[in-house]
Amino acid sequence: MALIKSISGTRGTIGGNVGENLTPIDIVKFTAAFITFIKTKNEKEHIRLVVGRDARVSGQIVNQLVTATAMSMGADVIDLGLSTTPTVEMAVVFHKADCGLIITASHNPMQWNALKMLNEKGEFINAAEGNQVLRIAEADQYTFATVDALGTYTADPDAIKRHIEAIINLPLVDKNAIAAADFSVVIDCINSTGSLALPPLLEALGVKKVKVLNGDLSGKFAHNPEPLPEHLSEIATTITRKEANVGFVVDPDVDRLACVCETGDMFGEEYTLVAVADYVLSHTKGNTVSNLSSSRALADVTHKYDCEYNAAAVGEVNVVEKMKETNAIIGGEGNGGVIYPELHYGRDALVGIALFLSHLAKSNCSCSALRAKYPAYYISKNKITLDDSINVDFVLDKIAESYKNERINRIDGVKIDFDSEWVHLRKSNTEPIIRIYAEANSEVTANHVAEQIINDIHEIIKSENIRQE
Repeated sequence: MALIKSISGTRGTIGGNVGENLTPIDIVKFTAAFITFIKTKNEKEHIRLVVGRDARVSGQIVNQLVTATAMSMGADVIDLGLSTTPTVEMAVVFHKADCGLIITASHNPMQWNALKMLNEKGEFINAAEGNQVLRIAEADQYTFATVDALGTYTADPDAIKRHIEAIINLPLVDKNAIAAADFSVVIDCINSTGSLALPPLLEALGVKKVKVLNGDLSGKFAHNPEPLPEHLSEIATTITRKEANVGFVVDPDVDRLACVCETGDMFGEEYTLVAVADYVLSHTKGNTVSNLSSSRALADVTHKYDCEYNAAAVGEVNVVEKMKETNAIIGGEGNGGVIYPELHYGRDALVGIALFLSHLAKSNCSCSALRAKYPAYYISKNKITLDDSINVDFVLDKIAESYKNERINRIDGVKIDFDSEWVHLRKSNTEPIIRIYAEANSEVTANHVAEQIINDIHEIIKSENIRQE
């Protein structure tokens, strides 16, 4: 069981001891600290907060604690109830709120929950702001409102409907082409709030043949909620049995999208963004951004249209900052996270589905044929767990020095770009772990590159004095 306090929010397992798990006390402390931070930042005593949650079993209890705490701090709460992360992000802007809190542990198992913090733009707060919230919580530096200054509570049951309407009205979402294609679609909603959002989205897009898997709101996930190939055997089998054209899988808070081909093969999480970007760039020239651990395929597609690709540090807030800096028209992360600024600056599986189906309909080919149009890269994902005494930063510095003749990027760990491959090393902020991602034109080569770096790390540990002081 665990409690992880980070700059992006607090997440943990439900139950257990205060300060060691996500208990009611921890939820109240963190919510109060966030409200205090927003009041100070905005120089306002009375603020407006948008709250929404996924369908986790613990969600209603956490929601009640969050809303009661916020009102006790003098904040007016607008509660979306069961919702999606991108819907909450858009609702913050719609309601002209000062901030938002999303109650979701994203792809973590059902015993986990979390509070994710949004600013007045409906975007995740940055690292410096997150550290301020942590300091306030640690010092218990918050003051609750008197009875005549308590906040109010308002429910907003229409946020998902507004979200879908905004997607349908996007110029590049071609609902006529989608309807004419007469797609048969299978969706896996993981028994969370995708069940509220995907069926009405597909209906609005003109898709008449939809098979829903795991479509209740129990929060009891039918499989591991991270949409990786090893967890998606049910939808793969259903697609081939039903002779469907395509399948879509979302995580519990609907900000990540995985696509499945008509053959039952995975389109690949890395290629969700690649395909959507290809479609967007074919209609609107502009720059793209993904994080350093995402596939090189996005850069390849971007350069095909003579546009500029840039890489950001891992993390949605970093990708968004780089997108704004470079005026990117499409971006995201290789975990199936599509960010389309024409709608909003946040990962959004719903707009990803709408743009993907528009692309598929206009391509006049099967899903597997569409996938075959893109470079066949393979990513090998590994990690090394080190002794607590190891100086991880020193290890990364030595790796960078060893490969100084290659293209090195140090904005987030160490990224080494070779001619045909790359490898990215990042340290964990909470554990003595180095994550090692490598990409190449074949799985064998990607694994070999990763193994070489792992061997290098072991040699550095053996030959250097790198114990923490």
